[in-house]
Amino acid sequence: MKSALFTGAAVALGLILATTGSAQASPTPQPTAQARQHGISKAGDAYMGWTQNTTTSSSAAAPADMGTAATVEGIDVSSHQGNVDWAYWWGQGKRFAYVKATEGTSYKNPYFAQQYNGSYNVGMIRGAYHFALPNSSSGATQASYFASSGGGWSRDGKTLPGALDIEYNPYGATCYGLSASAMVSWIRDFLNTYKSRTGRDAVIYTNYDWWSRCTGNTTAFNSTNPLWVARYSSTVGTLPGSWPFYTFWQFTSSPIDQSHFNGAYDRLQALANG
Repeated sequence: MKSALFTGAAVALGLILATTGSAQASPTPQPTAQARQHGISKAGDAYMGWTQNTTTSSSAAAPADMGTAATVEGIDVSSHQGNVDWAYWWGQGKRFAYVKATEGTSYKNPYFAQQYNGSYNVGMIRGAYHFALPNSSSGATQASYFASSGGGWSRDGKTLPGALDIEYNPYGATCYGLSASAMVSWIRDFLNTYKSRTGRDAVIYTNYDWWSRCTGNTTAFNSTNPLWVARYSSTVGTLPGSWPFYTFWQFTSSPIDQSHFNGAYDRLQALANG
């Protein structure tokens, strides 16, 4: 009788612990229908400019409003590109690259080493980026995860400051359920922590629509953090957050995400060197 009572109590305790553990566990985010249409099939698949991805043609015309200004051409990649043929892209005139390192606090790009080191070895100036999930953990937590998982920086002349990819949520509400003030606080938390870890001000990748909707078009970072604006058009359009100029402009995803650096090569080197 004692044995039976003990067994029953143990089973009951096990059920309680299982229920409690289940309630406390964070569910794995599931991509929205729109995200699935853009190749995001599971958590971790998010990438820069995913809502604008239109990789359907073999070439992309240079934006009309660049004129004769000095620029440097580059690309960004994630796990979607797998092992990248860096020699090919060097031959296409690309001189810098950003590589996705992390997403949230539970994802690391499995191709990061090949992409990050490969771009460096072929001669490119390269950097890493983090896809933010502001509803999953604090900005400080994600910045530390990023800095420890490929997003670091060194003054070697070929490493760009890390980039915060802050844009449309592929797993739910556009603004991640945060108010504009809460989002600004989250971004500040990330940026301050990243700078304390690396000594550099992170680049902010975003677009005018999302920034206006989700931060109230805040101007809080336009004098400290370089802007990487996403706009797939022949003109860069109105910049978010009243930034006086952009540092990078992602203008197409065809046949791969391509961006201009707003300046000559020596200015890109200066950004890398801090």
